[in-house]
Amino acid sequence: MKEVALFIPCLVDQLLPEIGTSVVKIFRKLGVSFVYDPRQTCCGQPLVNAGDRKGASQVAKHFISIFEGSEYIVAPSGSCIYTVKEHYPRLLADEPVWYQRACGVSEKAYEFSQFLVAILGVSDVDTRYEARACLHESCAILRQLGVSDEPKTLLKNVEGLELTPLNDADVCCGFGGEFAVDYPDISEAILKDKANNFKASGADILILGEPGCLLNIRGYMSSNGVNGHVKHIAEILASE
Repeated sequence: MKEVALFIPCLVDQLLPEIGTSVVKIFRKLGVSFVYDPRQTCCGQPLVNAGDRKGASQVAKHFISIFEGSEYIVAPSGSCIYTVKEHYPRLLADEPVWYQRACGVSEKAYEFSQFLVAILGVSDVDTRYEARACLHESCAILRQLGVSDEPKTLLKNVEGLELTPLNDADVCCGFGGEFAVDYPDISEAILKDKANNFKASGADILILGEPGCLLNIRGYMSSNGVNGHVKHIAEILASE
């Protein structure tokens, strides 16, 4: 296998560096050769959500120029990978050369758990984590990428981790990028339901694979006195 190009999203780079560190730790443990290009920037998702096609197209071209030589592009964020896979070809559809390059990059992009299971064939990373946990299935990973079995497969093989069901695990957390900013009251109501379901599960940890959802849910739980931790799946898998 050629080197994997690691894409670290903005939220991870600026606010959740432990996720990126965990991904690197797992790659090294599994013997995955990877590179990190410091020229990388945002994938352009905020610009896409805001309807700024011109700005998003410029960011897309920058991303493509950096990553198109890689065999695989992996990120611990389903929404960023969806942006690359689905939005880039649409943004550049009127520019034939760039459209073809966008399609080429699209085929190489994978969400972290998807890459481990579907491409590397890994179901057990040989780690231990003592806790009772439940899994929130983020919209971008579940609905946009169709990834559901992969994170469950990885987590069920973590020694000491007891997975318990989460009611409405596949229901949105209320983040939705700019949705949480434009409709804060609706977002908070959705978050309240998610937090109540977490409390009812009896779990100690809520695990997910989307940085935006993590910040949204963690922030609500912290502000409203909900006991428990919210962690990215990479952090669980990187434990010893």
